[in-house]
Amino acid sequence: MKIVVLAGGISSERDVSLSTGGMIYQAFRKNGHQAVLLDVYLGYEGDPEGIFEKDADWAAQVGAVGEECPDLDAVKALRGGGRGFFGPHVLEICGQADCVFLALHGANGEDGRIQACFDLLGIPYTGADFTGSCLAMDKGITKDLFRAYGIPTPTGIRLKQGRCEKEYVPYPRIVKTSCGGSSIGVCIANDPSEYEAAKAEAFRYGREVIVEQYVKGREFSVGVMDGKALPVIEMAPKEGFYDYRNKYQAGTTVETCPAEIPEEKSLRMQEIAQEVFAILRLKSYARMDFIMSGDGEIYCLEANTLPGMTPTSLLPQEAAAVGMDFGQLCEEILRMAQG
Repeated sequence: MKIVVLAGGISSERDVSLSTGGMIYQAFRKNGHQAVLLDVYLGYEGDPEGIFEKDADWAAQVGAVGEECPDLDAVKALRGGGRGFFGPHVLEICGQADCVFLALHGANGEDGRIQACFDLLGIPYTGADFTGSCLAMDKGITKDLFRAYGIPTPTGIRLKQGRCEKEYVPYPRIVKTSCGGSSIGVCIANDPSEYEAAKAEAFRYGREVIVEQYVKGREFSVGVMDGKALPVIEMAPKEGFYDYRNKYQAGTTVETCPAEIPEEKSLRMQEIAQEVFAILRLKSYARMDFIMSGDGEIYCLEANTLPGMTPTSLLPQEAAAVGMDFGQLCEEILRMAQG
């Protein structure tokens, strides 16, 4: 099968996307597919004719995820600062593929825009469609739907840049951008001074932020495939909370799957994850994040429509717990895209 693994882009999660894409590309090549790993922003400068037959290692230049976010200005300079999202020949090559495996994270790739574009062009792709991607990417909309449907989630507000706060959120507070991921721009504020600094950091990544009460507890995640929940995984950072560094630097977090918690807690998290999957109109696969307070209360934090598939990512570990290796997981996601 001819497969384009689409990664990169110009979101703050670019490096994570490239790592995800590299892993998926290698899995498809190992499984005998004609796969191409393509950076959606930089594109391909050569002749796209016969690209799937080229003998090339498309992941040769993909490195590990660093501790800091990428320099996006430097990336844009590689293309002369081109304003368009799609690099040279990207749409042409995607149009030649039997399916595009979306390995994108963050803005444009995970928020429904590229899904809408591909729908209009008749290009098949993996993951949620335009509607589900849009609803899940905007945490403000997600939180509104959680509350409307009774999904337990921390108390919080949406705050636009320059607007006054009309509701009080108790300290300590979590501040995060509404449309970000990988815990980029997420800060814990214990007092007004830290809160102002946290808002300034979060507003670097968007004009609306989420301010919610910080719940101290154990962190978990639950993947859902085709509407059915996978085993619960626990993430226990050795220091701090589950931030960008602890997500992608090997050895910084202890991950346990299945999570060592009472069965009724696991079943409840899986039930909520499946409910969120349906409420947000998601398709194919997704991953929901949770926190459980010291007194055992479960809160759903958000949904991820294109979960990471890096060496430290959670969904592959959950799939492995039910006997599905990485290559089989990629094949199953591909199958759902064509179903």
